[in-house]
Amino acid sequence: MHRLKSFATALRLVFGLVFGLVTLHFMTGPAIAAWYEASSEHFVIYADDSPKDLKRYAENLERYHSAMEYVTGHKTEEITPSNRVVIFVAGSRRDIRKLAGTGDRYISGFYIPRAAASRAFVQNIRNSNGYPHISTIVLLHEYTHHFMMSQERFAFPLWLNEGAAEFFAAATFKRDGTVLIGRPAQHRGAELLYANDVSLEELFDQELYEKNRGRGYDAFYGRSWLLYHYLTFEPERAGQLADYGRAIVRGQSSLDAARDVFGDLGQLERELAAYQRQRRMFTFALPPEKLNASPVSMRKLPEGEAKMMPLRMRSQRGVTSEQAVELLAEVRAVAAQYPDDAGVQTALAEAEYDAGNDAQAIAAADRAIALDPTRANAYVQKGFALFRMAREAEDEEQDAAYDRAMKPFARLNRVEVNHPLPLLYYYRSFTERGLDPPEKARLALERAAQLAPFDQSLWFEVAMLQLREGKIALARNSLQPIAYNPHGGAMKVRAQNLVEQLAELPEGAALSSQTLAMIAGSSDLRATLVNDSDEEDPSDPEDGAAAPVEGDMDQDEAD
Repeated sequence: MHRLKSFATALRLVFGLVFGLVTLHFMTGPAIAAWYEASSEHFVIYADDSPKDLKRYAENLERYHSAMEYVTGHKTEEITPSNRVVIFVAGSRRDIRKLAGTGDRYISGFYIPRAAASRAFVQNIRNSNGYPHISTIVLLHEYTHHFMMSQERFAFPLWLNEGAAEFFAAATFKRDGTVLIGRPAQHRGAELLYANDVSLEELFDQELYEKNRGRGYDAFYGRSWLLYHYLTFEPERAGQLADYGRAIVRGQSSLDAARDVFGDLGQLERELAAYQRQRRMFTFALPPEKLNASPVSMRKLPEGEAKMMPLRMRSQRGVTSEQAVELLAEVRAVAAQYPDDAGVQTALAEAEYDAGNDAQAIAAADRAIALDPTRANAYVQKGFALFRMAREAEDEEQDAAYDRAMKPFARLNRVEVNHPLPLLYYYRSFTERGLDPPEKARLALERAAQLAPFDQSLWFEVAMLQLREGKIALARNSLQPIAYNPHGGAMKVRAQNLVEQLAELPEGAALSSQTLAMIAGSSDLRATLVNDSDEEDPSDPEDGAAAPVEGDMDQDEAD
């Protein structure tokens, strides 16, 4: 660890940058025609940018992952290639806002967690030796959540989740390979000074916070960071953060655990106020020899695939049925020029499927697979289309239709043995026909969820299986992180409904699919689980701007 400059000074500097007479902006030059792919163990990044800058950006992300492993002591398991986070470098904040489909002018990037299809959208690459740009902070914040969910699926309090994400996201990548973790969160400076205050009791009691929360912007994220940082580095509080987490796991409420572990909350408030004013703070300085970052390989996209990239971003962001039809016309125009490009044909298969054209999606996927049998998404889109056709087949034809639908997923399983979707759809090939899935299929679903622990809809489906088997305690554990997900949308409400009902059920009380659908607040549970309608809202402040700020906030020398 080493000490950084005065946090109070940093706060004043941030305030001056945000509210001063001159706002600094990075100016981007003309668009580069060539698109590149940077591929590493945990990330795939696409950018219309300098390959040198892109490679450095990817290397920094791998170093960040390794730094989190080092600080937390959690070593991640080897992940399957399709479960890497795919990052699209989309352009300006205006481009991000357009992709997100929001009018929020502060949004700087967003992230969508899905099994074998996790996607992040960021602004232009900003490599810096100093404090990161807000777009990078948003990505690091969201990747911290991704990392934490991959380690532990437990419903920890919101302040702890967000405090940890803010703690890690304020990272700095030095040219010598050193990574600084736990820097003062300068992007929260103005918030801590001027936003509505949030008391410790409100941090620890989510219901109280929601009750007292006004419409204005408050200091919840800044205070969460400050408390997490203090408990991490204050010698007299050593071990208390871990003790608090263990108390939560044992079943104590957040507020009771805080009082038992931290003692007098009024005293802790006073200590935090003094900590915020102090001249220096500790941070972790991790030299390259302490990190184990995986290498990055670079690929220049062929012309057709490069032309398809802006359309692919829109497609993989997620489209409505109307948007899908609009997009398809543009995708077809590019695909007609490049019939022998596997990447182009894969993108066409996805666009055709989204627009409801199953036969066309299958044909495009078959062309892509013939050109490149390793294109995982081509198998996925073909499988999706065949499953939709199987659902609509006549009763006497359904068995054969589902057998056909499983074939591309079976081939994908041979290409990528730990891809979660073949396992998931093997299970669904029974439940969608109203059949009781055999043990092998039930185990396949649970394995898919283990491979993609960040996919909430997948864990919801696991909980449904566990409830049908009467495994009430296991189902409650599967649902809790969804029920307390602050950005869970409709699925969060359904999970909360189920958790409340489970309190009245004894262990071993198996529930029928009809009962589960009624309790969960959905008359068509299968459709709810199949559709991607519960993605996190990218317009949410969590997935957008980390704070309402403009311009560059870097305090140190930038490239």
